Amino acid sequence: MDSVDPIKRSAIMRSVRQKNTGPEVALRQGLHALGLRYRLHAKELPGRPDIVFRKRRACVFVHGCFWHRHGCWKTTTPKSNADFWNEKFRANEARDRRAVDTLLAAGWRVATIWECGLTGKADPSDCAEFVARWLAGDEPTGDYPAPTAKPRRAEPPSAGALAAETGGRPEC
Repeated sequence: MDSVDPIKRSAIMRSVRQKNTGPEVALRQGLHALGLRYRLHAKELPGRPDIVFRKRRACVFVHGCFWHRHGCWKTTTPKSNADFWNEKFRANEARDRRAVDTLLAAGWRVATIWECGLTGKADPSDCAEFVARWLAGDEPTGDYPAPTAKPRRAEPPSAGALAAETGGRPEC
């Protein structure tokens, strides 16, 4: 059962931004500080990449871990209406795959930056430096931080459990 009424839930979901999110703005500031210039939300490219480097034929998607299913502790599934959510997440993942495959086939390079690498205790400048290194290289794709191989958890781990599990380092 949902902890808020349907009207409140609808208002919450309407407030979820698609452009200019906190993680996206943090990455853009870091890239700009490194002297990199880019275009935003290219409508003519599949998936409307968040950041586009046209001369380098490279684009960057900044994905939320919850909506795009990164695999970190933020990748939870609501308990109420689970069938709806599972279908929603499957559709999101399929749409993301189609966009990346289409871009790669057209000769573009594609990086995916995950929310957990830009929020909380994460340093956005580390992520910006990753993008700069990726742009300088020749890898067709890149992920920051890399998706975890561990099974998804329903709840975030306690601080002690996380420290024991990762040797004191955060996993995202």
